[in-house]
Amino acid sequence: MSAFFFIPNCIIAQKGVLELLPGSELLGYDAKKGAHRLVGTVNFIYQGNTMYCDSAHYFDKINAVKAFGNVHVTKNDINLYCDSLYYNGKNKTAKLWGHVRVRDLEYKLSTDSLNYDANNGQCIYRNKGRIESITSNEVLTSQVGYFYPSSKNFFFKGNVRYKNEELSMSTDTLQFTYSKQIAYFYGPTKIIRNKTQMVCERGWYNVQTEEGSLMKNAEIFEKSKILKGDTLMYQPKIGKSTAKGNIFYSDTLEKTKFYGDYAIISEKERYSMITGHTLAVKVQKEDTIFIHADTLFNQKDSMDHPLFSSAYRNVKIYNRSIQSISDSLIFTDSNQVMQLFNKPIAWSKNVELKGDTMKIFINDSIIKEIHINENATAIMELDSGTFYNQVSGNEIKAFFKDQDLVRTEVFGNAQTIFYPEDTENTDSTVVLKRLGMNRLYSSQLKIILDSGEVRHVNYYDKPDGIFYPMEKIDKKEQFISNFSWNYLLRPKDGWSIVD
Repeated sequence: MSAFFFIPNCIIAQKGVLELLPGSELLGYDAKKGAHRLVGTVNFIYQGNTMYCDSAHYFDKINAVKAFGNVHVTKNDINLYCDSLYYNGKNKTAKLWGHVRVRDLEYKLSTDSLNYDANNGQCIYRNKGRIESITSNEVLTSQVGYFYPSSKNFFFKGNVRYKNEELSMSTDTLQFTYSKQIAYFYGPTKIIRNKTQMVCERGWYNVQTEEGSLMKNAEIFEKSKILKGDTLMYQPKIGKSTAKGNIFYSDTLEKTKFYGDYAIISEKERYSMITGHTLAVKVQKEDTIFIHADTLFNQKDSMDHPLFSSAYRNVKIYNRSIQSISDSLIFTDSNQVMQLFNKPIAWSKNVELKGDTMKIFINDSIIKEIHINENATAIMELDSGTFYNQVSGNEIKAFFKDQDLVRTEVFGNAQTIFYPEDTENTDSTVVLKRLGMNRLYSSQLKIILDSGEVRHVNYYDKPDGIFYPMEKIDKKEQFISNFSWNYLLRPKDGWSIVD
């Protein structure tokens, strides 16, 4: 598509009169009408154009020519063929009928009829036209075509179809600006380039750089990937696509979907970046995980396998087994480890985990361990918020089974507050009874839990502790020093975590 359609300027008005060439016969002259009748092998030159036909009328009073049968007009490298032609030299207009063909050294046009207006520099067909390249496989068809030779602008309307070796396009209206080598399309449009399919309702495409801008309900389908947005910028030579407004990006092989306001997808550098009201939805084996942040970034390796994903600012995570908030995160696909930074909080059932940083270890989409570093706490809500089992230390390792926290290991300045329980059986019911509050300090300990209840505590050195019966609990001792319960910050569902 280095050039787009020839310029049909074979009929250009110039000064002069009709000049018969050898072989033509002048049958008669009607002085009243000012009409010359030419028959036989009609050959003549008129206003710089050489014409051949079976018969012709030349009207010298109105400066017009009518040509009939096997009409052929040539000038420079332009050749025109039709069944009949009328040319008015005064207003510089021409009409061609029947099997109209126009060709230059690069392109040829075929249509049923053609109008040419030299004053306005306009050539029009209205009853279907076909343009073919002589030097390549380019073909364009449409119901209506407008040509402007002086400005080299072209318009096509009605069932427009274009095709070359690498590209096919269908649209309702197409405008081509020759000087810029840009095609503008209006109305529902479908473009197929190699294995990439694009649809939109408005946009443009540069036939030299192969860049394009798709607008209004724009979509790009490429292999397993789908990109949608209000505006999509397509740059295949550098392997890059840019999207703006109501972004949707999906990788069906990775079972991942992304939403946002702005996106850059680089196939060459194998990364994607999405910002503004972002949401990542990844379908996993046992659950679906939702991630929101101001910016989401994904990187793949040379084999197009995921390397890592990262999220920056206002991170929120939701799935059925765990919910979390943090400032930023990095997820490494090879070892299925998610790292959360800048005072993250994570919740699982009745457990709230906090610290300066956090690592979440995942296996087959199931959370196995969470490691919390610096100012680490694990708080378990009991009896609908009446009491809280609490653990804090320099570092906490939390272990899960079937989405339940079953064991915690605390390292450095370990503190625990927990409320042991007992049950009383009656004839018809089982009554839960809190025995009191245990407050313990130790350098290192292990806690075994069941449904958030402490079942056993192992100490690695002698603990410093005290037990308070329920009626004698000292309220000053009821919470660890950095206690906070952040229920209102906990994400409630996947789709509502977007700000």
